[in-house]
Amino acid sequence: MGFKVKSPWSLLLALLVAVPFLVVLSMKPTGLLGVGPEPYHWPADVKCPGDVPDGKNHSPTGRIYFVETSERMSPNAQFMCAVESAVRTHPDTQVTILMRGLYQQHLPRPPNLAFRLFRCFPNVDVAPLDFERLFADTPLSSWYSAVEGHKEATDLPILSDASRLAILWKYGGVYLDTDFVVLKRLTNLANSMGTQSTYTLNGAFLSFARGHKFIELCMKDFTDSYNFWLYGHQGPQLLTRVFKRWCSIRRLRDRRSCRGVSVLPQEAFYPIEWQNWRKYFELISPSDLKGFLRNTYAVH
Repeated sequence: MGFKVKSPWSLLLALLVAVPFLVVLSMKPTGLLGVGPEPYHWPADVKCPGDVPDGKNHSPTGRIYFVETSERMSPNAQFMCAVESAVRTHPDTQVTILMRGLYQQHLPRPPNLAFRLFRCFPNVDVAPLDFERLFADTPLSSWYSAVEGHKEATDLPILSDASRLAILWKYGGVYLDTDFVVLKRLTNLANSMGTQSTYTLNGAFLSFARGHKFIELCMKDFTDSYNFWLYGHQGPQLLTRVFKRWCSIRRLRDRRSCRGVSVLPQEAFYPIEWQNWRKYFELISPSDLKGFLRNTYAVH
């Protein structure tokens, strides 16, 4: 990669801000949520790193999802780093990237690095994201039918909030935002999410079993309390109010788990609040870094 690691903190920085790794992605557009165009055949012009498993006898268990709700077909370095961090920490888990642009059949020309990334990893696949099919037979179906063709249907954060709920309810697994860098295994965290602050949960990480009642209630709240104009109302605020009702509490600090749903502390996924993102680039002592890595599963 051309950089030298001078300290443990430099190693963490390399993970957080790394440019794309030298691996190649294999496109499989006939995928989980729809049928896309004919398979792509990208030239294998990037040599795989030596530490990548060869894929023999590969039989993945579980699934991790990333979602691109825009029609963008050129994922940036942050997106690619997020995906590879998930792949490397979960070599036995299927990692699926759902892309709206594939459903729209917008082909990247010429092939960009994003679509030559991860071919070395046998557990990565890419599928088209068809909103109508995804929301069908869910409590979100009536909402999408009502907003389709209107401004709400082009609001990417709201589409993302809705998509993650529908995916987990229909298929189960782990959902991650595309700016999430994974440090440890997540698949052992069943029916759980993370605390963003003293007052709010966040859905950048969600892990739920298929058909879980909590996710169903989230989808119902999404439609019943829908408000396009309030930022976060369908995302972090939704998860927070549904969890409070789920546990019959008024404050998040009153309960960390109940009725089979767990909320992890802030340091698990959001150790540094987004307003203080520059702290990721400040010097830290090796002992403090060790504590950071011990208590944190991923950073957002």
